[in-house]
Amino acid sequence: MKRILSLCMLLGASALSAQTGGDGSAVTIVDALQEKVPGKGTVVVRQPDALRTMMGKRLHGEGVEKTDSTAFLKIQGYRTQVFSGNNQRKSKDEAFRKEKEINELFPDVPTYVTYNAPFWRVRVGDFRSHEEAYHMQRLLMDAFPAYKKEMYIVKEEVKIPLN
Repeated sequence: MKRILSLCMLLGASALSAQTGGDGSAVTIVDALQEKVPGKGTVVVRQPDALRTMMGKRLHGEGVEKTDSTAFLKIQGYRTQVFSGNNQRKSKDEAFRKEKEINELFPDVPTYVTYNAPFWRVRVGDFRSHEEAYHMQRLLMDAFPAYKKEMYIVKEEVKIPLN
């Protein structure tokens, strides 16, 4: 019975959470499992009401930011800082030059150039864990040994894609 339940949850979780019932209400995986079907067994799921209200709400709620086609979850995470400079004449150009070099080598990794007076900074990635950011830092150090001394990991609000 446990194996069947696990299999049902794995195969139907994404499809069932998006379906709606006849009255327009959302049908979650729990609702589908607890449905009484003649000739089939009965499944009883005990869970807090708060958990039931959160099910199927992945793209909604606090901390979710939507753009045209993508939704992001904004959480505390980590980025690898590659550059920080406060020279008013050179730092802006240097920050954008380093961002361009990083984007050429790692096009799938987001980069951020920010100005917070008096510093221009280049930060790389949206990582959930320190280990992920550290892995990226090592890749960047291998690719750009000249930037090695300036690199370190910072804790910051990051955007994790949801779809």
